[in-house]
Amino acid sequence: MRWQDALHLALRALTAHQLRSFLTLLGIGVGIAAVILLTSIGEGLHRFVLAEFSQFGTNVLSINPGRQGARGGPPGLPSTARELTLDDADALARLPNVRHVTASVSGNAEVRAQGRVRRTMVLGVGPQMQEVYTMRARVGQFLPADDAATARAFVVLGAKLKRELFGNANALGERVQIGDERFRVIGIMEEKGQFLGIDLDDAAYIPVARGMSLFRRDGVMEIALTYEEAIPAARVAESVRRLMTARHGQEDFTIITQEDMLATLSNILDILTAAVGALGGISLLVGGVGIVTIMSIAVTERTSEIGLLVALGARRRTILTLFLGEAVVLSGIGGLLGLAAGAGLAQLVGLAVPAMPVATPWQFALAAEVVALVVGLAAGVLPARRAARLDAVEALRAE
Repeated sequence: MRWQDALHLALRALTAHQLRSFLTLLGIGVGIAAVILLTSIGEGLHRFVLAEFSQFGTNVLSINPGRQGARGGPPGLPSTARELTLDDADALARLPNVRHVTASVSGNAEVRAQGRVRRTMVLGVGPQMQEVYTMRARVGQFLPADDAATARAFVVLGAKLKRELFGNANALGERVQIGDERFRVIGIMEEKGQFLGIDLDDAAYIPVARGMSLFRRDGVMEIALTYEEAIPAARVAESVRRLMTARHGQEDFTIITQEDMLATLSNILDILTAAVGALGGISLLVGGVGIVTIMSIAVTERTSEIGLLVALGARRRTILTLFLGEAVVLSGIGGLLGLAAGAGLAQLVGLAVPAMPVATPWQFALAAEVVALVVGLAAGVLPARRAARLDAVEALRAE
C-alpha cells in the first residue's frame, strides 16, 4: 500500500469520529502547550538574568578577601586572612592589560538633606567605578581622582535618592550629611534600576577612603577591575593571583571572573529551563495514555473492517502501519495545535505582564513536536499489534 493511501485511510478514520479524535489530540495539545509556555517563561528569565549581569560588562574580574575551599569559608566573612587594601588596588592597576580598577566598601547609613532623612545604601568606591561597571553620571561629574589620604568629601547621588531628598530642585553643590560627616553633591547618576535586589538608583557614592572611615573598616570589601577585551580572562586571573599571592604571602583571596560567573549562571538557568519543560512534559504522558485508550477502542470497533482487509490480501504489516499512522497523525496534529496555543499564550503573558520576560525557545518547540510524534508512535504500538494479529475469519464474524 502506498503511503498516500495509508495517510488517506488514517485521516478518514479520524474524521469519522470527530469528537473522539478531537478529545484525543486535545490531550497531546495541552501537553505541548504546557511545555512551550513553561519553557518560554524559563527562557525569558534566562535571557533577562544574563542581560542584567552583562549590562555591567563581561570583561570584569573581582577579588574578594578570604579563600573559598578547604582552608577558608566564603569570601567577605571575618577570618585570619589579610584584608584587601587600597595599596593592593594600586598594585593591580599597574598590571599589564588591566584598564580600570576600583576598590569598594558598602553599608547602610542615614542620609540627611534639607530636613529630609533617608536610610539607604552608601557605597565607598574609587573614581574609576563608572568605567568598571559602565555607569555614568547624568548630571555633574563622578568622583574625582583624589589621593586616598586626602579624598575630598564629595558625594554622587543615585537618581532615586536625589528625588527623595531634593525633589525636582537642583542638587548640585548642596550639602548632604552621611553619618557624622557632611558631603557636597557633585553629580547625579543615570538611572540603572535594580540588580540582584539592590536598587542602584537609591544609593550614595562617596570616595572609598571616606567609606572605610564611615563604616570603620581597615580594608576594602572588594576590588574589581576591567581588562583588555582581547585578553583571555584566565590569563588576567593568573597574573592577578601571582601578584596578590606575592603581596599577601599566601592565597588568602578569591578571584571571580565575570566570564566564569556568566557561564555558570547560564548552565544553571539551562538546567532550570529544561526542568520546567520536563514538568510540562508530564502532560504528554497523559496524552499518550489517551491515545492508547482511543486506539484500543478503535481496534474493537473496526474488527470486521480489519478482517475484510486481511481477507482482501492486506498484509499484517499493512494493518500495523495503518493503526500506527492514525496514532502518529493524532499526536502530530495535536502537537501542532499545542505549539500554536503555547506560543500564543506565552505572547499573551508577555503582553499582560510586561515585567515578566518571555521568549519562546524554538529548539524546545521542535523537540516537543518530535516528542509528541514519538509518544503517538509508542502509544499506538500495542493497539496496532493487536489489530495486526487478528484472525481474518474470526474478525469477519465479529460484527
